[in-house]
Amino acid sequence: MLLRASLIAGVCFFVVALLGEALFEDLLQVRYAAFLLFGGAIFLLVGLRMVFQGPDAILKVRGEPEHLAGSIAMPFLIGPGTVNASILIGRELNPLGAAAVIASALVLSMIGVLAVKALFDGVRSRNAKLIQRYVDIVGRISALIVGSIAVEMMLSGIDRWQGR
Repeated sequence: MLLRASLIAGVCFFVVALLGEALFEDLLQVRYAAFLLFGGAIFLLVGLRMVFQGPDAILKVRGEPEHLAGSIAMPFLIGPGTVNASILIGRELNPLGAAAVIASALVLSMIGVLAVKALFDGVRSRNAKLIQRYVDIVGRISALIVGSIAVEMMLSGIDRWQGR
């Protein structure tokens, strides 16, 4: 499922990297600044939910189990932050370079997820409560980072909207 979700996300990221801001401004007829503001707001809400609800916030974002690859791809891999990063990658690199960076990031993400899962599975039975506590703490710390990125996206949208 992780490989399929990464392939779905990779195709989406590459298309967004190729189309860039034109995806929003020419195809969807909305300003890229509007995407940054709204995407930042969504990202901020997710970050706030993670701060106040902990790991339970992530469970509520997932879709139905029969669509697991899409459920992994959409709320976790494909979001406002990663779409924005794909646009920036496409702006800075040629298509082949953008594809290489996107593929590398997805491979590293998959390796990281698999490594954390293997570690968690190895110690879960002995130290389940301790591991759950660490997951909660790390989740809340990552929520602060998510919130900071969200605010930065919103500030970038305001800057673009004002022509800075």
